[in-house]
Amino acid sequence: MSLNRRALSRIFPFALFIGFLALDPLFAAMLPAALGPWLYALRSAAVALALALLWRRYGELASLQGCTPARLLAAVALGLVVCVLWLALDAPWMRLPFGVEGGFDPRRPDGGLDPLLVAFRLGGAALVVPVMEELFWRSFLARWIDRPDFLEHDPARIGNKALLLSSLLFALEHHQWLAGLVAGLAYGGLYRASRNLWLPILAHGVTNLALGLWVIRTESWQNW
Repeated sequence: MSLNRRALSRIFPFALFIGFLALDPLFAAMLPAALGPWLYALRSAAVALALALLWRRYGELASLQGCTPARLLAAVALGLVVCVLWLALDAPWMRLPFGVEGGFDPRRPDGGLDPLLVAFRLGGAALVVPVMEELFWRSFLARWIDRPDFLEHDPARIGNKALLLSSLLFALEHHQWLAGLVAGLAYGGLYRASRNLWLPILAHGVTNLALGLWVIRTESWQNW
């Protein structure tokens, strides 16, 4: 089944992100160790540029319909709950036996935090990744599973099978698979209930921002 430009515009930024992620070990081996953490900044900048160039194709992001104050607060609360669950669901059996585990360390050689690295990491995780992932996993894949002409499929009509399958695949993108599954179901459920992609983007961004701030506060770099 061929994919049209509307689908490819949602797939490309995600594929670019995954491509950079897959090449990280190669880049890290070629670069001095001090430049390793900057690979995340490069990846985020590349994805942000792709999103900017394709932005006019994301028609659903032009509407704030349904983003009532109550729903915005609910999205923030959901994002915080997912963050708490993410930190709790970290038993060994809840982690994939393969893949790359977190470990972004933004400290300088003298032990102090590099503010620019911290800004790139928080900005990428809280602003770029949620837009890129929600466009792919929820706007595209969850609806496409139900109906190939996915933009004609009302988010409120996303079926349970499509929600579960897209959330399972979303989980496999993360080392903490169970936490990823919970997050995918939460964001997907919010999208289905609200019919507006900005709300799961907001919840996703709050989760990533809260997790990042917790990592910095506790210096638990392995969770980043």
